[in-house]
Amino acid sequence: MMRMAKGAMAAKGTVGDLSHYFDETPSVESAPQAVRLALPDLTLDLTTDRGVFGRAGVDPGTKLLLLEAPVLAPSGDLLDLGCGYGAIALTMARRCPGAAVWAVDVNRRALDLCRANAEANRAANVRVATPEEVPDDVRFATIWSNPPVRIGKDALHQLLDRWLPRLTNDGAAVLVVQKHLGADSLATWLGQRWQVERLRSRMSYRLLQVRPT
Repeated sequence: MMRMAKGAMAAKGTVGDLSHYFDETPSVESAPQAVRLALPDLTLDLTTDRGVFGRAGVDPGTKLLLLEAPVLAPSGDLLDLGCGYGAIALTMARRCPGAAVWAVDVNRRALDLCRANAEANRAANVRVATPEEVPDDVRFATIWSNPPVRIGKDALHQLLDRWLPRLTNDGAAVLVVQKHLGADSLATWLGQRWQVERLRSRMSYRLLQVRPT
């Protein structure tokens, strides 16, 4: 969740505890808890908290991405866009120890959790950062994201317009989006700017691969 959309995120963050993951500084009281992410090739023990997306556990969309996205670029710079407490970033880091994995979010509580989870899981190649802390010249061989669609269409488009152009020429992004939250209309919009392929459609989620034209 990036600064270009931060105002929209805050405006949308008014319904229930979940909405606070849009905020730079969540107003809900902290209440950390432990969750486990078990995948065929790795297991991660993670700390979550209120005011962060997926507090009760890694959500089904993220699991679908982690299970069925194409193989990551083995080296270079990788990006988890809207990292939350780090389930995607840490998986990328464990699978690609030779890569630098950028875990980017505007939510300060999420960034602190991601940093602590990376340390606890010995993922030394994770670089936790706000959007402004990522150097402008960094280009990403892979972007993985469960994007914050609830910030609204315009803000989401701004977010993707900021980060997808930073793919390398042969890079690819994989986005997981719920069908009922606009996955198909997002794919249509993306297709006006990039090469888009629907990789999977399962459990009401779409897995979209985006490449430079």
